[in-house]
Amino acid sequence: MPTPERFEQFIAAVESNAHADAIEEFYTPDASMRENQGEPRVGRDALVARERGVLARAAAVTSHCVRPALLDGNHSAIRWIFTFTWKDGAMTRMEEVAWQRWTGDLIAEETFFYDPAQRTPVRPG
Repeated sequence: MPTPERFEQFIAAVESNAHADAIEEFYTPDASMRENQGEPRVGRDALVARERGVLARAAAVTSHCVRPALLDGNHSAIRWIFTFTWKDGAMTRMEEVAWQRWTGDLIAEETFFYDPAQRTPVRPG
């Protein structure tokens, strides 16, 4: 079970846009992530590599935790707003809820819930 301080450290890491580093620091080696009940992606190294790939396509990212963030024992729920500005100038704004299961002070499972229509980039002009 994470301490409230550890939980806040995780949120701060994501809000600083250190997404891949946050996965390295705060997830178990066999962690899994899934989106909207899709097939899970498994393994911290694979999760980090995928995150780095997404970030490499972006010119800028802003990450914001919408409070309150909830922590109850080994489970947490965080409402996030992410804004991606892609290298071609298009933007994607994602609002999602992340449901997490922690093992000790590391995240073992995470499921993101969001409207998939948000994934379509908005082109400038």
